[in-house]
Amino acid sequence: MSTDNEQSSAPKENTSSKPREDSGTRDTIFIGKKPLMAYVTSTLIQLANLPAVHIKARGMSIGRAVDVAQIIARKTENAGYLIGDIKIGSESLESQDGRIRNVSTIEIEVKRNT
Repeated sequence: MSTDNEQSSAPKENTSSKPREDSGTRDTIFIGKKPLMAYVTSTLIQLANLPAVHIKARGMSIGRAVDVAQIIARKTENAGYLIGDIKIGSESLESQDGRIRNVSTIEIEVKRNT
């Protein structure tokens, strides 16, 4: 028998310097390529537990982030959600061909109307 197999079956400790995320509530929804209503549902679930949620997106997903915020603010108007602060900016990223590109970003706050 090899000692490598015995060592691999032993539990490994987390030796990375990066802190582990807790499984508690999160107040940020990152927009990607999932269907629009998946993000709307996720945001509404978070808003049920938190007073405000931040919707973040960059690049081609910015339009989808705006759509998510608008759907929540307009369709759940009776529930009392509204759009708060909106922050726009840009990030410098290295593309696949090695060039530095600026990518637009947006952060939209959706909160309960108090």
